[in-house]
Amino acid sequence: MSKDERYDVVVVGGGHNGMTTAAYLAKCGLNVCVLEERTECGGPCETVEPLAGVRIYPHAMLMYGAPAPGFEQLELWKYGFRMSWSPMELMHSMGGIGQPTTAGIEPAGPKDMEGFAKLCGLASATPYLKDLLRATFWCPPHPPEIEVTDHNVPYMQVYKQHQPDVWTGELREWTMFDLLDEHMETESLKTTLAFSAWASGAAGHWEGVAIPSFLSTVLIMIAGKLSIPRGGLHGYFHAIHRCAVSHGVTVRTCCPVDEILVQDGRAVGVRLAEDAAWGAKKIWANKAVIANTDFKQTFQKLIGRQHLDASFLQRIKDISLKGGSLYVSTLHTREPMRWRPKYKAMEELAVGKHKNPFGGVYPTDSREIYFENVADAEGHRGMPKVPAERLMWFLTPTQAFDLSDCQGYHPKGYISAAFEVNVPPPEYHVDGPEAVDKVKDEMNAFMRKAFGQVFEGLEDENVIHHWAATPYEAEFRHSGLIGGTWCGTRHCRDQLWTQRPLPELARYRTPIDGLYHAHQTTGHPGALCLMAIPYNLMHILIEDGIAEPGEWWYPSPWYIPETGKRSADPRK
Repeated sequence: MSKDERYDVVVVGGGHNGMTTAAYLAKCGLNVCVLEERTECGGPCETVEPLAGVRIYPHAMLMYGAPAPGFEQLELWKYGFRMSWSPMELMHSMGGIGQPTTAGIEPAGPKDMEGFAKLCGLASATPYLKDLLRATFWCPPHPPEIEVTDHNVPYMQVYKQHQPDVWTGELREWTMFDLLDEHMETESLKTTLAFSAWASGAAGHWEGVAIPSFLSTVLIMIAGKLSIPRGGLHGYFHAIHRCAVSHGVTVRTCCPVDEILVQDGRAVGVRLAEDAAWGAKKIWANKAVIANTDFKQTFQKLIGRQHLDASFLQRIKDISLKGGSLYVSTLHTREPMRWRPKYKAMEELAVGKHKNPFGGVYPTDSREIYFENVADAEGHRGMPKVPAERLMWFLTPTQAFDLSDCQGYHPKGYISAAFEVNVPPPEYHVDGPEAVDKVKDEMNAFMRKAFGQVFEGLEDENVIHHWAATPYEAEFRHSGLIGGTWCGTRHCRDQLWTQRPLPELARYRTPIDGLYHAHQTTGHPGALCLMAIPYNLMHILIEDGIAEPGEWWYPSPWYIPETGKRSADPRK
């Protein structure tokens, strides 16, 4: 039991990025071990059961990954994964009921429909949405010796080829609001899209990320309405896990890692904690160690300071978590929630036997409300100061749950989909990281008052349970969720693609030879673009001679290999 083990690759952390990377490498024929400190793998892709028969999804609940090459390359359908992909239905979603404002529902206009279709690649004779999404998220950053220009950024190339009237020299400088002002007209729709982007990663008010911000909202719409993973994100992860194990991956749970072992400047394995279920011992890696842990754990905890430059460690410490965390609420009510009379038309979007309210953002009257909420979360950094009537929230789509799931109904009541509200990251809260947890009942009452502006059935006498996952609870439960959300770090111009989160980490390598990272907080694209980091990382692992995939592998068409390295494109 205490005997040391040896593998080709050791993966620290069994979240979706770590397990997907392991599956890729094992399919290449490598001997891979995944080490997870919790009792089960999956990270935020989990289902919890706070009440017998009730399943809720407190963290990752939207797919954000429908166009991922990994679904094809790893053949996930062989392992129980089921999902539809119907991008043309996006226009039907956009032409739906409208946006809930304080005055009622405001529908989208003709210019909105035209602009949306153009920006997401559905207006041309040959739709190119899949290519556009892959160019933005499923493509590794260019090598450091390549100057990034308007002509070689992947999504700029796609627009230049298919929609040259969108391509402009200012596009990479704009905020999402700048982009929407250019191509759309209805303020409530712009506000909805900007808030959805803020809750997903690259916020609507940050400069230089207009297209990634916009396309993250497209991924939400696909995830909630059109590409529905059966069993939710937990079901998706089960397929990934089965795939990895079927290719020979060894998975060790209850095995926290105390140290990434470095010899002569190279990562050679890990040392397990004394209380690890597999015994306190060393596990050696012949080829590489891959950290599926956030940058703080990886560089400030798992690697000795003697192996890293002091200035690098200081810059790791200084990485901004600005961007907000998510306070997630799920409600158990005696009678079902119902839209108030002026929002009744929204019921047409509901699905399932019990017609649970469908996802949406409120209030969406104007960007002034949006900026008021941004200032509250990122400026005040304390308990909400925005009145409940003006608190912005996002109700996740009930379509994210298979209709055979008990989500939405229980013999003793009804279960809502999850509500998400942006709040300060626990690390930045003026009263300390545990401050929100100490006033959870007060926060929950405030949240219900905010949701009650639109829904009937949130009165105290009708609410049986209010389950809430605070940012600090999210971090405590999932140690990789720094900042209280899966985004972790901001995605503005100085922390995206070739800069994320630091230039020398952007291509998934680290200052330690043989050590790579595969965590949402540490690599492009961040947020929850599932299977993007493992796919992008594979290009680098092939360049470095770690992995040699078979004919099933195909690289990003916008990928540029590093000078002097082996290309990840087999045709070259």
